Amino acid sequence: MRPARLSVVTAAATVAALTAVTGCTEKGSSAGDDRVVGVTATDDRCEVSKKEFPAGHVELAIENKGSKVTEVYILFPDDRIVTERENIGPGTKQTVTAEVKAGDYTIACKPGMKGDGIRQTVKATGKGAAAKRDPRLDKAVAAYREYAQEQADETLPKAEAFAEAVKDGDIEAAKKAYAPSRIGWERTEPVAESFGDIDPKVDVREDGLEDGQKWTGWHRLEKSLWQDKKLTAEDTTLADQLITDLKDWQKRVGKAEITPTSMANGAKELLDEVATGKVTGEEERYSHTDLVDFKANVEGAEKAYELLKPVAQENEPALVTELDKQFAALDTLLDKYRADKSSYDFTSYDKVGKADRKELSDGVNALAEPLSKLAAAVVVK
Repeated sequence: MRPARLSVVTAAATVAALTAVTGCTEKGSSAGDDRVVGVTATDDRCEVSKKEFPAGHVELAIENKGSKVTEVYILFPDDRIVTERENIGPGTKQTVTAEVKAGDYTIACKPGMKGDGIRQTVKATGKGAAAKRDPRLDKAVAAYREYAQEQADETLPKAEAFAEAVKDGDIEAAKKAYAPSRIGWERTEPVAESFGDIDPKVDVREDGLEDGQKWTGWHRLEKSLWQDKKLTAEDTTLADQLITDLKDWQKRVGKAEITPTSMANGAKELLDEVATGKVTGEEERYSHTDLVDFKANVEGAEKAYELLKPVAQENEPALVTELDKQFAALDTLLDKYRADKSSYDFTSYDKVGKADRKELSDGVNALAEPLSKLAAAVVVK
């Protein structure tokens, strides 16, 4: 999960899709100048080139002129995220494509990737260019929706086993059940995060808490197990709450609004999750089970990619060749850290040295760059 609540709420519901093309435009001109919104981000400003644009496909041409890494969001009025792009380094440009319906939105820049961000109110007007329907993409969306539901269904019994071990005070059993209970969540995290009220309850880290927010969920219990080395009556309550919240997720996941571009963007978001939380060792700072999450994130991204691949192959064959290559390379690299390639028994991340972490980071970056182009490759022209 991402460090702060709203930054974590990748959204969903209505949304959209995003296509981020690292570096500049490539697909940018396809939407036409009236659909391109320039966003200039600095450490204290978030300027947009226009505050009204036609509904439909919209492109944000983002330039970070500040000194801090930033994030840029399109938000619904209630702060749900239409689309977002993390990790925009100082002096770099990125292009993000989204599908937006007519209505009011906010564009927010988050220098330092913290807080509510510097905001501009914008409006999408008209009926918008209704996306053409491609039966192959409809099929991909249906299959991905089924996959997301399966992950939620399979997560619950594993989480219940974890919760029962916590409630029994069986620290070793709880430690053993902890990482497996998170795999389904990590595979479909962008969909899960689209329900912004669930993610902050089940997957927040202590440094991601907002003022007044109670720390609950997996990572709170992780701290009890590995750092405090004891389980209390409060942990029993937290274990029950975790299951309640995951049941809520299981019940709602089938209703998430998913589009081909949101699938593609979600795949990229999973790689961002790896880059910002797993490679650094911050996500699982007590259990050091980061490589389990890492593998699950990559698997989830690869699932979305494989479902979209037939259309991407037709539109951008060179991109598909590169993505096949980079997914295979990263999978091979991860396999170095487990003896049994069918298991999720990975090396404890505190045993992974600096050079090896750099190699993992390089592998993620090598995949993330072409993956950022996948959404553009599946947009129906």
